[in-house]
Amino acid sequence: MGKAFVLEGVEFSWRPDRWPPCLGPLELEVEEGEFLAVMGPNGSGKTTLALLLNALLRPTRGRVISFGMDTRDPACANEIRREVGMIMQKPDHQIIGPTVEDDVAFGLENLGIPRERMLVEVERALAALRLEDVREREPQRLSSGQRQRLALAGVLAVSPRAIVSDESTALLDPAGREEVMAILRRLNRAEGMTLVHVTHRLEEAAGADRVLVLREGRPLLLAPPRDLFRDLSLLEELGMEPPPLLRLMLSLQGRGALPEDCCCGAEEMARKLCP
Repeated sequence: MGKAFVLEGVEFSWRPDRWPPCLGPLELEVEEGEFLAVMGPNGSGKTTLALLLNALLRPTRGRVISFGMDTRDPACANEIRREVGMIMQKPDHQIIGPTVEDDVAFGLENLGIPRERMLVEVERALAALRLEDVREREPQRLSSGQRQRLALAGVLAVSPRAIVSDESTALLDPAGREEVMAILRRLNRAEGMTLVHVTHRLEEAAGADRVLVLREGRPLLLAPPRDLFRDLSLLEELGMEPPPLLRLMLSLQGRGALPEDCCCGAEEMARKLCP
């Protein structure tokens, strides 16, 4: 496996004459197939990092390499955005088709995919996100959870090698959050898709391979989730309160009753405890 993303001395500022930058300096490597969670307070640079990976922003200093392509090269931008799918916090910002089916097909049409193959890819994406029954519905008539799944289906249809999720569960109810996270985890674990997930929720970061914590644009921690979860002073400093389910998971893991690779979802914990 190679590197999905390599950041070398990356800094970004909306005004290059101002210091310090809103992100950086940052050195980071993300392996293909890795699940990286990105956390930190508001204004810490999380969304800026997500946009840099997708070439929607270009670094003020340093360079970002996405699947071997330099995001500073305008000639690479379209290919990078094909390889690195982006899911935003508000799905309405990226849903533009008059129907669910049309919206999923939009990215494929822009890429000039032949119609026969396009139909196959649309069907695959609709099935993966369980949207077949609403394929002819107008997106604005969908629930918030369905719209987020539609945004993900549009990304999935073009077969990206990575998904960057920028707080894509923030506006969903608990059931919707768990549904979207289950899909993202499956794409990562079962299909080997690289996942970078920006989140404020510790329970969503629990299933990551590593967690990157940013504060005031700088990396504060890059480690497995358990290292963050067990640092109660750091959690308090960041204003993060472990939810009850996460506290239970940590307690069970501390007693050896639950393996450390458990993702802290209630159903998964039940399967691990009662196989």
